[in-house]
Amino acid sequence: MLDLELLRSFVSVVDAGGFTRAGERVHRTQSTVSQQIKRLEDDVGQPLLIRNGKDVTPTEAGERLLSYARRLLALAEEARDVVARPGNEGTVRLGVTEDFAAYRLTKLLASFSRSHPTLRLDVRADQSAILKRELERGELDLALFKRSAGEKGGIAVWPERVHWVTSKSRPRDTRTGSVPLIGFPTGCLYRAGAIHALESAGRTWHMAYTSSNLAGIQAAVAAGMGLSILSEVAIQADHRVLTAKDGFAPIDKTEVALVAAPDASPATLRLADKLAEFCETVQAKAA
Repeated sequence: MLDLELLRSFVSVVDAGGFTRAGERVHRTQSTVSQQIKRLEDDVGQPLLIRNGKDVTPTEAGERLLSYARRLLALAEEARDVVARPGNEGTVRLGVTEDFAAYRLTKLLASFSRSHPTLRLDVRADQSAILKRELERGELDLALFKRSAGEKGGIAVWPERVHWVTSKSRPRDTRTGSVPLIGFPTGCLYRAGAIHALESAGRTWHMAYTSSNLAGIQAAVAAGMGLSILSEVAIQADHRVLTAKDGFAPIDKTEVALVAAPDASPATLRLADKLAEFCETVQAKAA
């Protein structure tokens, strides 16, 4: 069995990037932390850290252990909370895409938290591919993310409306030449859909702007740096929607899926009900 104290020191060393700084976090001396890491490496039979002077980085085995270590420490903390405070509803780890996180969803989550004072809500906003992967790994309890239409699984699914957009005040002339694209990094469903649509139409393209957050993409579109694909809830007043008349046909269908972990807690399922009601409302307004 892995020692939680050793795992805590291991995570601290990785996060801090060194033994001395990690020791300050866990209130141990540098030599004590170093000894704890040696014990952990002996337990797993693998070197976990690469030491380069004062800097420390995880090995491949260390990277694999890191995710499990974080989950084990989080579960241990949750268990202590539940035992210490009878009636505690535990923790719900929710993943949402950025456009939904910015679209009045925070008000719903704040209201849900107020009505469940013994529940700890951990919300993460990220790309759909990352949220789906974290749910499959057991790092999330519930996720609201985008996927290709027709995939199986989920508490509820809604067809999504997405559009090509350009700047309203500084539109790009894309009738000829390479189409400048704006989007998330590789792995994004929208990015893949945009590239597929352009290549299917025989158009050349290049990435003019890449951002890991939605606000950066929205700003780049508004500034006239290129074209992007956005959901209706993410389109802003300074964007103009492009249609087939502009030479940009609809892309492959996508959907919004609400998916819970197989062992979802009662609190997780109650939150799922609220999110389903929210998404139904959003769909009704968009119709």
